[in-house]
Amino acid sequence: MNKEIIPVERIARLIYVFRKQKVMLDFDLASLYDVTTGNLNKAVKRNAQRLPSDFMFQLAAEEAEDLIFQVGRSKGPGGRRHRPYAFTEQGIAMLSSVLNSDRAITINIAVTRTFVSLRQRPDANRELAQKFSELEQHVGKHDEEIAAILEAIRQLMAPPEKPRREIGFHVREKTPRYRVRKRA
Repeated sequence: MNKEIIPVERIARLIYVFRKQKVMLDFDLASLYDVTTGNLNKAVKRNAQRLPSDFMFQLAAEEAEDLIFQVGRSKGPGGRRHRPYAFTEQGIAMLSSVLNSDRAITINIAVTRTFVSLRQRPDANRELAQKFSELEQHVGKHDEEIAAILEAIRQLMAPPEKPRREIGFHVREKTPRYRVRKRA
């Protein structure tokens, strides 16, 4: 039997990094909990004492603008009137008590498992990271040689320089004009 109600990969795509913290946004959580964003935010405001600033914060104007470029704008009428709220891992865990439903509990379990698996990934890939750093050191030795080759290629690709005008006295004779016609 599969323990996950929602695949970890789907939840992992909904995790963003703001203010050097991994967070999920209110509209993504609302879709997971199968409630409207407005109702989620109302429940959060009713229980503000359970969600301090290190559990949840509202995005600044710049962060919200950056988010629009990542996610995109809605094409239909309406849209958000307020900046979204970002929930840290602890804030998401607290949402199960705020929303008080069975679905909220199962979603929170899936989200918590996702955050834990994301934390464990670097430990599992420590050997791969070590090999990567060795490769960087090995390639780093050849950087100067590669740079010299690239510079030689750029010089070959560059258009030839225009010939410069010669310095000194040059005699240039004018060619005579023949058959000059006067217009009537």
